[in-house]
Amino acid sequence: MAPRPAKPPRKKGVSIYRPFIFGSFAKLIDPASRPSNINADHTHQWTIYVRPCPTHPDLSYFIKKISFKLHETYTNSLRTVEAPPFEVTETGWGEFEVQIKLYFVPEANEKPQTIWHHLKLHPYGEKAEEQREKKEPVVSECYEEVVFNEPVEAFYDLLTSSGGPVGRGKGSKGSKQASMSGKKAGQEERVAELPFNGTYSQKEEGKELDRLGQAIKTVELMVREERRKLEEREKTLADLKSEEGLLTKAK
Repeated sequence: MAPRPAKPPRKKGVSIYRPFIFGSFAKLIDPASRPSNINADHTHQWTIYVRPCPTHPDLSYFIKKISFKLHETYTNSLRTVEAPPFEVTETGWGEFEVQIKLYFVPEANEKPQTIWHHLKLHPYGEKAEEQREKKEPVVSECYEEVVFNEPVEAFYDLLTSSGGPVGRGKGSKGSKQASMSGKKAGQEERVAELPFNGTYSQKEEGKELDRLGQAIKTVELMVREERRKLEEREKTLADLKSEEGLLTKAK
């Protein structure tokens, strides 16, 4: 029996992460310019994609290909893209979950990683009605990081020669394979929903925190007001019972 090939050496105690953005862009099909080959029931044109972050403009040096699993009603529902831009454009009328699978270059010696994205065709949130009236495109994006825990040395050299952050430390205990940064046992994958313009910033995060803080204060005021009303009702009820007791004694 031939001996098993030796496993490639790994960089002990090192974790490297690479950020990316995945999401979708959808817009209503204009009846005036509607192509004749589009299904009559389809109302939107959309694009599902995986894109680099502005600070790390290239994904192709560590991603070999990306597959997008569309709804089974689409012809050739499994679409594989082997070069940037990693995206698929289609038309349709309904929203659904898209399975996105990342395949890494051979040097990585890593298993593919899977993420999910809900294709959104309709606006949502505080400005949904305004967007609907203006027929604005619907953008739904998420920020994610893939973490390579103790990568093989050849892949480590590839990643570091292309620049980007290196995080030292053991990473996930006992893990020697790629993983999504926020994925833990029994938990959802960590993603950060981005604003409609598709640009994540500390300013937007600060605004969201301010809105949450204001909402908490509003709820606290409502709770105090309801508690005050309850105390008044309890006092009124106690007074009525007391008066009823006095009337009973008087009889």
